[in-house]
Amino acid sequence: MQKILIIEDETQTRNLFLNCLKFEGFEALGADNGSFGVQLAQKFHPGLVVCDIMMPDMDGYQVLSQLRQHPETATIPFIFLTAKVTMSELRQGMTLGADDYLTKPCTIDDFLAAIATRFQRQSELRGQMGTPPAPDLSTADRIFPHCPQLNAVFDFIEANYCQPLHLKDVATVAGYSPAYLTHLMQTQTGRTVKQWIVERRMSEARTLLLQTKQSIKKIAITLGYADPGYFIRQFRQHHGTSPHGWRRQSHIESSLS
Repeated sequence: MQKILIIEDETQTRNLFLNCLKFEGFEALGADNGSFGVQLAQKFHPGLVVCDIMMPDMDGYQVLSQLRQHPETATIPFIFLTAKVTMSELRQGMTLGADDYLTKPCTIDDFLAAIATRFQRQSELRGQMGTPPAPDLSTADRIFPHCPQLNAVFDFIEANYCQPLHLKDVATVAGYSPAYLTHLMQTQTGRTVKQWIVERRMSEARTLLLQTKQSIKKIAITLGYADPGYFIRQFRQHHGTSPHGWRRQSHIESSLS
């Protein structure tokens, strides 16, 4: 039975989450302040901690910092619970090693989904430990950087870049909130999720322009663009020329080589 610790000073919110977890079959522990929460985490080693940020005696950042300093609690997945979150708060939480944020008030479905995603990601990471990745020179590997925290994001983009993609869809699959994923992606790669989607589409566009005789409209639709004009504008911004111009120049250079 998975053990989950809820650290929340608001009695009604804490009890709501605890009762929900027990109903779902989890072993739920509750703490009404940060100090007691740290004690429970060190004693019972829960599989996940959900912790409010704003608490009177010890705030959530201090709780996370305390847990990350001890080997027996350093790797426990940790979700912050907060009424609001700014970019500076996201940065602070990421620096300390937070895994995700839940914004209050959140629905029970969102709460349970975040927990399920954390356990799934933890299971996947355990399965990958000790198994070095096989060498692969696929297009995706040449485009996307190696970043363990973002591998699930890049895998999802690779599998779905020809479909309409939205930040919320990508974040849900990766197990992050949209705001947290946006900041994590910017911090780790210097780009946004949308920019990586466009990068992958542009790579495929170049392949199709060079290796097929498909029309620009057909290529745009194949890559998930409902509006071929938008595809042409993005291609021009990315390459400094139109798809027609790029195809023509590439064929000329190929014939001369």
